[in-house]
Amino acid sequence: MTVLLALFGGMALLLYGIRLSGEALQRALGARLRGLLTGLSRNRILAVLSGAAITAIIQSSAATTLMLIGFVAAGLMTFRATLGVILGADIGTTFTVQLIAFRVTDYAPLLIGLGFTTTFVARRRVLKDVGQALLGLGLLFLGLKLILDNAGMLKASPLAVDLLAAIANTPMVGVLVGAVFSALVTSSTATLGLALAFAHQGLLDLTGAVPVVLGANIGTCVTALTASLGAGAEAKRVAVAHIAFKLLGVALVFPFIGPFTAVVASSAAEPARQLANAHTLFNIGISLVFLPFTPMAARAIESLVPDAQEGDSPFRTRYLDERALEQPALAFGQAAREALRMADVVQAMLRDVPVVFASDHQELLDDVSRRDDQVDFLEREIKLFLTRLGRAAMGPDLSRKEIALISFIGNLENIGDIIDKNLMELARKKIYQGRRFSDAGWAQIQEFHGMVSKNLERAIAAFAANDRGLAQEVLDQRPLIRTRERDLRESHLGRLRAGLAESIETSEIHLDILTNLKRVSSHVSALAISIVEEV
Repeated sequence: MTVLLALFGGMALLLYGIRLSGEALQRALGARLRGLLTGLSRNRILAVLSGAAITAIIQSSAATTLMLIGFVAAGLMTFRATLGVILGADIGTTFTVQLIAFRVTDYAPLLIGLGFTTTFVARRRVLKDVGQALLGLGLLFLGLKLILDNAGMLKASPLAVDLLAAIANTPMVGVLVGAVFSALVTSSTATLGLALAFAHQGLLDLTGAVPVVLGANIGTCVTALTASLGAGAEAKRVAVAHIAFKLLGVALVFPFIGPFTAVVASSAAEPARQLANAHTLFNIGISLVFLPFTPMAARAIESLVPDAQEGDSPFRTRYLDERALEQPALAFGQAAREALRMADVVQAMLRDVPVVFASDHQELLDDVSRRDDQVDFLEREIKLFLTRLGRAAMGPDLSRKEIALISFIGNLENIGDIIDKNLMELARKKIYQGRRFSDAGWAQIQEFHGMVSKNLERAIAAFAANDRGLAQEVLDQRPLIRTRERDLRESHLGRLRAGLAESIETSEIHLDILTNLKRVSSHVSALAISIVEEV
């Protein structure tokens, strides 16, 4: 019982250490990790390297795959761009196992002490996260040390010896045990750490341990599969690709498990080192084999997981995923993508304003009003989503970005309200009264509308690209728009003084249109201010 408790506690420490370290490093490097993944994924070789590097840092291929699912669901990456990263993540996950095999467990107290001190003393969020990462790594090694120090006592248990012998004598059983255990603890590293301890104590020979390694690689896919449930087709394809690569890799190696074990045996003298090498050789091998065929694999998976047939409901978020709330950088990216979708709706509403006035199109007028309801819905959902982000996990940079994003969507919602409640009401008034603008007056309204629309387009592009220079261009247009609005008012008053009948009939509507377009322009400037002032 004492041995079992020690193994249980050691496994708990190991799992907690992996999670603590990985989450801390994701917080510290969240935005950079997203930029690295999305920026390098266009080239297959660079995608593999970025996937390997990121997984080595956060110590979990499942966590990397979850990030990819979130990025694809948020529209930040395409499914095809993730395939190289997935293969690289499989390589990166071998780093921690290799580290464990070097018997660095003696440094566990030092890492725990350094990690705790850094977390306790540091004031900056990044340094606190680094401290927690060190603390997690120390707990991981401490858990492994508990397992190593107590696993040898299992030799005195005939039941434990018989169970391990059954695994060693039947490779398929070893694969199943490795897969099931990894799925239950959601970590192939934990499974391999336990297998390393048993191999080091002579409880599990290399012939029996290699199938466990293969099974552990399959079991780690369950996390990604679970995360993809309820997501879109593109996100599901990421999980299917992860599973497919692992299953096909095991299927290719399993018939040659004898020669593979012999190669692994010749790679090192110590059993623990041999087992770590088996994990590394398997993952490097499947990456080299499958990388040239990723375009073919993409087509096969796309046919296996077709696009959903249902239409895109306007009153449904497309990119927000509650499962991303534990990763603030990813969740913020999803919220920003949804905000751009909201911006597209507002821009289309503004684009249709002159069409409604020129054609007296009642159906289009009603459609513009319905789209304002969609804008209100998206603004509310994005705000609710952002309020559910964990404040403790957000650094000061992300907090500032959150405030800027809330300001951005708030101004978009105000623009939508002006179009619906003011400009469309003026259009209704014009239709019901049967009024007609003078040719000169209508040309000037279109000109002013064009200036405001162009500036809105610039503001949205500045937000999408986080381009402060372009945002400043938006702000530079403010005096020009104010001056032009005054000039157009004077021009309209001149037509009134000249007694132009059409100008007299539409004077109130004409001036109110200019006023409301100027109000829209003020909110466009506010959009840009939220970008320029973001530090």
